[in-house]
Amino acid sequence: MTVEEYKEIIKERLSEKRYHHSVCVAKEAVRLAKKYGADEEKAEIAGILHDVTKETPPVEQLEIITNGGYMMSKLQLNAQKLWHSISGSIYVRDYLGIDDEDIINAIRYHTTGRKDMSLLEKIVFLADFTSEERDYDDVDVIREKTDSSLREGIIYGLQYTIKKLVKKGMPISEDSVDAYNQALLDK
Repeated sequence: MTVEEYKEIIKERLSEKRYHHSVCVAKEAVRLAKKYGADEEKAEIAGILHDVTKETPPVEQLEIITNGGYMMSKLQLNAQKLWHSISGSIYVRDYLGIDDEDIINAIRYHTTGRKDMSLLEKIVFLADFTSEERDYDDVDVIREKTDSSLREGIIYGLQYTIKKLVKKGMPISEDSVDAYNQALLDK
């Protein structure tokens, strides 16, 4: 399928606001891919599809996850905000026929990050944080850090997320902790 065909699919599955976000993430993913030497086409595909199941009802997301053979951890079961990255990665594999593991993993870990992320995974993770329509405290800081170094962007993005989760008294994904520790310690 082409990127335009994927856009048509997500346009049907997402609100106008979420569709716009996905287009912006794809655009930023391509920009970062050019800058850091990743595959631009894969970046665009992963960016456009990263939230493909974001607005899918929870019951349907659980069905996609279960039918896809994935067993969620206790933390994942209790963190519904993480479901769309899991169900989305399964959806693109099982329903859209994407078999590129790098694209699947970029969608799977775009919310939490993980240890040993590929270049594409890092780019989609950061493109989701820094796309042009994003407007939250410190977005300019993470954009600057991402433009100077993927590592610096990841460290700052994960610090931002972890602080926010701690402040709200919410659990933190082991994947995020592992990604943060690795980014911090790998110089």
